[in-house]
Amino acid sequence: MSAGPSTTVHAALAAGLKAQGVGTLFGLLGDANLFLADAFVRAQGGRFVPATHEAAAVQMGLGHADATREAAAVTITHGPAVTNALTSLVAGVKSTLPLVLLAGDTPARDPNHPQAVPQRMLAETLGVGFVQLRSPATACEDLHTAFRRARAERRPVMLNMPVEFMWEQTTVTPPPRALPPTPVLPADEGPLEEAVGIIAAARRPLVLAGRGALHAREALERLADRIGAPLATSLKGSALFAGHPYDLGVCGTLSTPAAAEAIGAADCIVSFGAGLNRFTTGRGAYVQGKRLVQVDADPLQLGRRRAPDAALLGDPALVAERLLHWLDAAEIPSSRSTDTLDPAALCAPHPVPSPAVAPGTVDLTEALIRIDRAVPANRVFVTDGGRFMGAAWTRIGVERPEDIVLTVSVGSIGMGMGHAIGAAVARPGQPTLLVTGDGGFMLQGLTDLPTAVREALDLIVVICNDQAYGAEYVQMTDRQMDPAISTFNWPPLADAARALGCEAVRVTGPGGLEAAEAAIATRTRPLVIELMLDAAQVPRLQL
Repeated sequence: MSAGPSTTVHAALAAGLKAQGVGTLFGLLGDANLFLADAFVRAQGGRFVPATHEAAAVQMGLGHADATREAAAVTITHGPAVTNALTSLVAGVKSTLPLVLLAGDTPARDPNHPQAVPQRMLAETLGVGFVQLRSPATACEDLHTAFRRARAERRPVMLNMPVEFMWEQTTVTPPPRALPPTPVLPADEGPLEEAVGIIAAARRPLVLAGRGALHAREALERLADRIGAPLATSLKGSALFAGHPYDLGVCGTLSTPAAAEAIGAADCIVSFGAGLNRFTTGRGAYVQGKRLVQVDADPLQLGRRRAPDAALLGDPALVAERLLHWLDAAEIPSSRSTDTLDPAALCAPHPVPSPAVAPGTVDLTEALIRIDRAVPANRVFVTDGGRFMGAAWTRIGVERPEDIVLTVSVGSIGMGMGHAIGAAVARPGQPTLLVTGDGGFMLQGLTDLPTAVREALDLIVVICNDQAYGAEYVQMTDRQMDPAISTFNWPPLADAARALGCEAVRVTGPGGLEAAEAAIATRTRPLVIELMLDAAQVPRLQL
């Protein structure tokens, strides 16, 4: 690797970002990263997308990483900038999303600096990777190490950049040659034999796929057809098997009644690249009493939440092919369990309730169904946290699993807007649809709308405004308590969005949905649709 001409550290880091394939840098400026961001834009021709809060900057990076499956780049300064970003970094760790956070640091010679915080300790305590920029001479090498680790470890990595290095001289060094990924196969035939035996004995097998198996659709469908099994996915795998006659859709607490019946009747689950969390397993009910074969290319996922009867470390597509080979070699007959399923019944959507809502409000289910039909089908779909999530996930679909972005790994509200902006930047040819609540929107979404306007993003924001913190409202009303302290009297959020440069529609009844549909069809800039809801009639979140 030959070094380039001498330049400043901040310019070298900007060049290093470009060499890593970074086209967009998210962030919030401060004295420790100001000149890095400037050099990335002016000298490297990159795009800088500014946030109004460091938490949002990291969320934008996470949304970008989720939409591209590639490491995102975010930069912030030191001190409170770092502590502001911590919750978002935890979300990235739990979501296994690769991200490099270029975080400035206070001068080492001034340990009493008012903005000094223990960055390494904070990062490592939270499960975030940490790379120290060791010296001006190693600046590019350290940056490349941070990206290599973020990709390999599938988590955020913080690159600590002391502010006193930024104007020192260094040289630009290119990143090391990236090794091509090597397909992973099971290390021995023992687990394969166990898995084949379990599948052979099954009378009602089920093939389940998660985010780690999105590339394996063809192989998994052939395996399911071979053993006579229906197919299901985790929420992150939504629409992977769309069009297959025995596609059950999402497995778990979001399953349709027909799918839930088929999943409950299964006696064996063959899982590929799925985390098997409490939602996918219906809080454990859908795996209770069933044999479990778990396949994953990530060894940390095997047995993480459920002890499988057979665990296969390997690429899901290759393992599925190997299973097919041995099933054929052993002349194992099909279970033919799909002969008992009705494909037409499996296609039936969730039942549609018809609650009597208060005047001045609209039924959330009806509104989401109509918005689903109005927004172009090739959208990227993002949800914030809140009790509306279940309704949104069951009423709004995507064409591909890559088009769904989830923000609820830490159970927080308010992360949706940042993720949606990052996803919209990553997918400029697709509209991005965000469904959020009034609490989450006021917590952070409102202040990030100007970024969407400035960047001219094709973003549609649906605010489910029940004038309350929904989960708390439900807990209090369930105990026959007055829920007043969980309710709010927000000003019209559509008016606030319009003042910030968005198009906006406020829906206060069924007739207002026509205006919302028309606004979706004619939008020319970010659009906000505020759905006024009856807090007593918002569907319960069944998770």
